[in-house]
Amino acid sequence: MLTHISVRGAREHNLKGVDVDLPRDKLIVITGLSGSGKSSLAFDTIYAEGQRRYVESLSAYARQFLELMQKPDVDHIEGLSPAISIEQKTTSRNPRSTVATVTEIYDYMRLLWARVGVPYSPATGLPISAQTVSQMVDRIMMLKEGTRFLLLAPVVRGRKGEYRKELAEWQKAGFTRVRIDGEAYEIENAPALDKKYKHDIEVVVDRLVVREGIETRLAQSLETALRLADGLAYADLVDTTVAEALQSPSPSGEGLGVGPGREGGVREMPAKFQYSEAQDVPGGPTPDPSPEGEGRKMKGAGVPPNRITFSEKFACPVSGFTIAEIEPRLFSFNAPQGACPACDGLGEKLYFDPQLVVPNEALSIKQGAVVPWAKSNPPSPYYMQVLSSVARAYGFSLETPWSELPDEIADVILYGTKGRVITLTFIDGRKSYDVQKPFEGVIHNLERRMLATESAWMREELAKYQSAAHCEVCGGARLKPEALAVKIAGEDISMSTRRAVGPALAFFRDMPNHLNDQQNAIAERILKEIVERLGFLDNVGLDYLNLDRTSGTLSGGESQRIRLASQIGSGLSGVLYVLDEPSIGLHQRDNDRLLVTLRRLRDLGNTVIVVEHDEDAIRSADYILDMGPGAGVHGGEVVAEGTLDDILANEASLTGDYLSGRRMVDVPAKRRKGNGRKVTVHNARANNLKNVTASIPLGTFTCITGVSGSGKSSFTIDTLYAAAARSLNGARVIAGAHDKVTGLEQCDKVIDIDQSPIGRTPRSNPATYTGAFTNIRDWFAGLPESEARGYKPGRFSFNVKGGRCEACTGDGLLKIEMHFLPDVYVTCDVCHGKRYNRETLEVKFKDKSIADVLDMTVEDAVEFFKAVPPIRDKMAMLAEVGLGYIKVGQQATTLSGGEAQRVKLAKELSRRSTGNTLYILDEPTTGLHFEDVRKLLEVLHALVQQGNTVVVIEHNLEVIKTADWVLDLGPEGGTGGGEIVAEGTPEQVVKEPRSYTGQYLKPLLQPEARSAQAAE
Repeated sequence: MLTHISVRGAREHNLKGVDVDLPRDKLIVITGLSGSGKSSLAFDTIYAEGQRRYVESLSAYARQFLELMQKPDVDHIEGLSPAISIEQKTTSRNPRSTVATVTEIYDYMRLLWARVGVPYSPATGLPISAQTVSQMVDRIMMLKEGTRFLLLAPVVRGRKGEYRKELAEWQKAGFTRVRIDGEAYEIENAPALDKKYKHDIEVVVDRLVVREGIETRLAQSLETALRLADGLAYADLVDTTVAEALQSPSPSGEGLGVGPGREGGVREMPAKFQYSEAQDVPGGPTPDPSPEGEGRKMKGAGVPPNRITFSEKFACPVSGFTIAEIEPRLFSFNAPQGACPACDGLGEKLYFDPQLVVPNEALSIKQGAVVPWAKSNPPSPYYMQVLSSVARAYGFSLETPWSELPDEIADVILYGTKGRVITLTFIDGRKSYDVQKPFEGVIHNLERRMLATESAWMREELAKYQSAAHCEVCGGARLKPEALAVKIAGEDISMSTRRAVGPALAFFRDMPNHLNDQQNAIAERILKEIVERLGFLDNVGLDYLNLDRTSGTLSGGESQRIRLASQIGSGLSGVLYVLDEPSIGLHQRDNDRLLVTLRRLRDLGNTVIVVEHDEDAIRSADYILDMGPGAGVHGGEVVAEGTLDDILANEASLTGDYLSGRRMVDVPAKRRKGNGRKVTVHNARANNLKNVTASIPLGTFTCITGVSGSGKSSFTIDTLYAAAARSLNGARVIAGAHDKVTGLEQCDKVIDIDQSPIGRTPRSNPATYTGAFTNIRDWFAGLPESEARGYKPGRFSFNVKGGRCEACTGDGLLKIEMHFLPDVYVTCDVCHGKRYNRETLEVKFKDKSIADVLDMTVEDAVEFFKAVPPIRDKMAMLAEVGLGYIKVGQQATTLSGGEAQRVKLAKELSRRSTGNTLYILDEPTTGLHFEDVRKLLEVLHALVQQGNTVVVIEHNLEVIKTADWVLDLGPEGGTGGGEIVAEGTPEQVVKEPRSYTGQYLKPLLQPEARSAQAAE
């Protein structure tokens, strides 16, 4: 039996012939400095080989549909299982993809609503159901013996027309009587109908008395009526109401089932029988022609008390609302059978947003307040002439700030004169001419241009002024009215998807109490699957996520944990799972639940390898591998391996140093008070925030903390940053709902440093992003050899013709398509991977060509360009944020989220500081080792020392304990959060009993408690 995964001679990326033996069916954590080779070993070597071997066992036909991996650079690996990788990559950004669809919960919900759901009439609010003829007969036979009734076929319901031809056809078919608009007639005596008015016509199919023995005749007559009226039939009682005619009358007349037989025979009805009681009752209501499908009300809705309505379809007899079939696809917003026709199942529509059209209300029209007209490309005097004419007609000045214009004037500018003709004066050269016409308004002009243009570029430009809003037809539910009419426990399927995972779990667990025995028998297995999947999401700390949240808005950590929950739900064993920092975005409180989940995955009989920096995860591992000793070329070796005790005892291990307390991030001796000024957000209401008012002291290092889903990003990014960017940077972004943000005038700019990629193509790299590449190209162009040859800076770009290698167009690689084998990338045989042609590479500085410079590590480049300050300073800043190990020209697509964020940070740091900048960072410690965190904190605190303000969203306790000010949100996630639980210095936060952050932070502020924890 295999007991270990044996890796021999791993040399992928910076690995230096690594040999390791990892125990199978254990929880293994690989840790180490950023860039030390953790991912190279876990993903690029072990996972890649496990996946490759599994895929190669499939047929050649199957392989052509799979994304295959190249064989990693390793001598051999033994003891591998089929491998599954759960990385930080966000899930699909398709707006049709939601948390519920990604986890397959929605598939089970669709099945549940299709099999157990009850359709309700939007007109009456009563259940509607399909009935068989036998059920219809049984229902009538429940009436008191001797009850007289007419069986009618409602052939025309609220439609215009004369119907002469139809009346003749019914008479020819043997029918003699009809009721037209509530009046009974012999067909041959029917009045001429006015085709301009709506009419109701019912054909009298039979006249009967309730007695035993009429069942056969009644069934035949019902079949005839249903055939005539397309599945509908009326039984109108004579001289009584339905409630009175029931043997066991119920107030509503509902609940009729199969009744006992009647005694006696059929009594012939007298020839003089006349329909009397219901003659004044209209034949049916007139539908309200409003476009809204969901919840629309019908005029005159109501069933006459003497009428029983039958339908062999799912159809409302009052409104005519019909559901052809109740199948799972009816509830899919990705299928035409279920999607709302107005928004095609997206739940929202784009509209031109006045806040984006006029982003800065402090400007006047003359200063460019109306951005799409002020910044037209090419610049056109036409728009300003139009606005001048409007100003003349309505008596306002183009120099008045937009915020001071009356609301009615702003409305005219944006939405036009609504038909009022005004004089528009245009100047063409030296001539002027007037045009009498209504003014269409800026927003209507943008709408017209968007519809008319065929230019993708123009659509992209106009889209900058659009925002999304809920579809006005489905209200954001994404589905047709037919799907929303089907309910379980009073809820349609969209109402249930609007719940967060936690409340949804409670709802589905309680659902059997709202179902009858038959429904429970059908729903039992479906509910089991739904509850299990929701339970897994809850266990990995995602209880705050709404089921209808689009997957594109999830963070990398959230999407990774969703896939982790799905894998546990699959119940596989004997599999190798490789995870990339699953603790990202998790508060310490939620970490415990995640670790329980990982151990459960292991206990199913799987090997779980986790690349992780989190202290709790490392301490709970069965086996630890510490990579190092440095990063990049200085790493790629195993520094320490074994159990936690082995790592703690190994003094060569940096990880062991921090876990044992030999090294630590020091708590500042004194907290900064700031410069006495502050930025205050008033009554923030974005997402789950509950009218939060909070201040950020300027000139401090401030941490925004709280459990996952507590509202940190809603407050910091959606509200504070967005408002500051609009005010300070003139950005066209919309801030989350809030009253105002005060104090921003004390800052000169705001910078958001997130973890999005620095480029989406391999042609982007740290040198191009930081601007260093421009300086490098200028330096090479200024060398004597270049000047002698007439080379300009463009010669040293691999993105344009001239100096690049044309055989590979500057990529350095050639892609060879291999059909059912993986595509092979081979080094260009002309430039040998250097990207440039031979002539360009002949220009050298210190015996290095520009290709050699791009292949250097950042720390080597600092030394190489020590005499060239513009390049040296940018490289030095990359090294200072802990990126000395990456290559100057490393492809942007190979950088992790944390590395990309630090490249952005280095770019900002290399600019001249004003001392009044507001920096906002979202979890900058992602992917960082304890030692890297210490270096990052030095850089961030240096920024604050210069007078700037740094605001960080963070869970890492090592960062929080060094903060000058902490805002702790919570107390829970989702609807249970959105409040300020504690604020103040870390010492003040730990005194708040409701603060989870304070509970975990307390030991770190007390050195003796910290030492005791390390000793444990």
